[in-house]
Amino acid sequence: MPQNLWLFLISAAGISLSGVMLPGPLTAATIARGYNDKNAGALIGLGHGVIEMPIIALIYFGFASYLTIPVVKQITGVAGGLLLIVTGLIVFFTFKKPVTGSAATPYGSLVTGMVMTGGNPYIYVWWVTIGAALITGAVAFGIYGIVLFAIVHWSCDIIWSQIVSMTVFKTRHLWTPGVQKVIFGVCALVLIGFGLWFGISVLL
Repeated sequence: MPQNLWLFLISAAGISLSGVMLPGPLTAATIARGYNDKNAGALIGLGHGVIEMPIIALIYFGFASYLTIPVVKQITGVAGGLLLIVTGLIVFFTFKKPVTGSAATPYGSLVTGMVMTGGNPYIYVWWVTIGAALITGAVAFGIYGIVLFAIVHWSCDIIWSQIVSMTVFKTRHLWTPGVQKVIFGVCALVLIGFGLWFGISVLL
């Protein structure tokens, strides 16, 4: 394989990490689930990819415009916003339990990754802009470039989410009841806040 393919993949990894490392609903959900499951991040990353891989395929085959149709964005934003609000409320009302309790999302980690990704309308905006540019670069290397790009991008998502959940799990013994309330309270507010924003912004 030509050397510049590896340079492209390195740059794609950097751009992918810069996106996944930004605080958001996926990170908040990973923290909530990571408290009781150190491998929650990997499963959330897998769920994230279940949504993103078809998006990559759609863009590759020239169907990116369908992701920007107003009614599609509105349905995604409202439905996703409601799911995030419900998830945030569940986390909010359960984080008040004792430290041995759990403040997790109402579904498993894999489904959490799918919900947090599929319900985020700005994921699609990222893919039809920055993501589309990366896919265009990958196309220059043929189908191998697309496949390798998809693997690299997905790996970045899984690795970072796993780092977050493992860090939370390994340090949970340091969480006093007060710290636990603050962290889970912030996670709940992040989920609810993004849910409100997603649901409202797509209708403006």
